Amino acid sequence: MTPQEQHVADYLRGLGVKYERYEHPPVATVEDAAIHWANIEATHCKNLFLRNQKGSRHYLVIVAHTKRADLRAIANQIGDGKLSFGSPERLMTFLGVTPGSVSPFGLINDPQHRVTVFLDQELKSASRISFHPNINTVTLVLRFEDFERFLAASGHVVRYAT
Repeated sequence: MTPQEQHVADYLRGLGVKYERYEHPPVATVEDAAIHWANIEATHCKNLFLRNQKGSRHYLVIVAHTKRADLRAIANQIGDGKLSFGSPERLMTFLGVTPGSVSPFGLINDPQHRVTVFLDQELKSASRISFHPNINTVTLVLRFEDFERFLAASGHVVRYAT
């Protein structure tokens, strides 16, 4: 287990959250991961790390992996003008992860709560949900209720979007 994954596992254990763990080769995109997710019963997600035009606000947008992420529509819902993807340097600074490993579990590396989370409202209907544990060679599956408990414990602002 990598240090990144161990940190997530320890955090989840501290919350009493149970999960299933699946190893796979490194995957950098949802398309790469889909092959390895084929037999995993869960809602798999895209995790987008975005910044506003000034670079003064940062967002983690989480949508089902099958949904197209329209940055203009997301920006309109967030109400923060034009959005763009955060650089690898910003990603490391704010979530402690590298490109291809973006995950809500990176929020444990943001104790200052500088990142606001936007969840696709449709995810509320998921019974099980999956994410990388801050490393793209493993996928963790947990109950959606436990994911919401994780988000609440992180202390980050979480908003639902359509």
